[in-house]
Amino acid sequence: MQKTALTPYAHLPRAHHDRHVLTSTVDVFGTAHWLLGECAPQPRGDVLPFDALVVSVHPSGSVELTELSAVRARWPHLDRLPDGGFVVAASRTRRHEDANQVQVFDALGRETSSFSVGDAIEHLLVDESGHIWVGHFDENPAGIRRWSATGRLAWTSDGARIPGLFDCYALNVSGTAAWACPYTDFPLVEIRPNRPNRPNRPERSERPERSVKVWANRIRGAKAVAVHGDQVAFYGGYGEERDRLAHGQLTETSVEPVDVGLLTLPDGSVPGRRRVVGRGSRIYVQAEPFTAWGVLDVNS
Repeated sequence: MQKTALTPYAHLPRAHHDRHVLTSTVDVFGTAHWLLGECAPQPRGDVLPFDALVVSVHPSGSVELTELSAVRARWPHLDRLPDGGFVVAASRTRRHEDANQVQVFDALGRETSSFSVGDAIEHLLVDESGHIWVGHFDENPAGIRRWSATGRLAWTSDGARIPGLFDCYALNVSGTAAWACPYTDFPLVEIRPNRPNRPNRPERSERPERSVKVWANRIRGAKAVAVHGDQVAFYGGYGEERDRLAHGQLTETSVEPVDVGLLTLPDGSVPGRRRVVGRGSRIYVQAEPFTAWGVLDVNS
């Protein structure tokens, strides 16, 4: 089986390796961020507000540090806003934490607002306009939603006719659009909330072009998806397919499989525990100890 190695992308500077990596991500502009704490979160008991450090490594290689005050999330999600601020969200809501689940910080690390987006966050990704896309896992059937940075619900998958949307396995946010591959049917879904409802060209279809497009898909269980033109890549799967890299091509109504291989770390080994982020044509992968990101770009 053909192996494809990730390309090294960004590394946490060694000066910060003494801190615990609470979470890490790559934003819509390609900057990698690490949220660091003094110690690992404890599984039980209430979380006391703590100060955290965000280390940002830009595509140019320059490093930026931002101190966040009074972070409350035990198992956080992190992303950056276009104005230089950050969003930190607790993946679970417990008792009094619900209203303060999402914290918005300004560029100086000061909390400016908080709100809730609902329990069981699987993915939280900010787009170029500053909207926050949230996909939930199966303990919350809310599906996929898009929020403003002030907590206003801007788009919801309710009524979008996405088949089998029960758990948002894969979510890719690029520009102001999103791609998803949700459990249970695993269709490939394109979401463009700003796209007008207008007729397609007659030779293509008589159906109106709406904010959501759906393609039937036979590739099951992917944890990340990347799209470039009519080319699609799915990463991950069940059991022995957890390191699978499957390529497909978009037709009018479906994703047609092209080839299947393995995605490895840059040194050729397979990752154990990992984080994944989908951004347009790219899939970013970070393996334990979570100090380095690698990238696969479908457009290469």
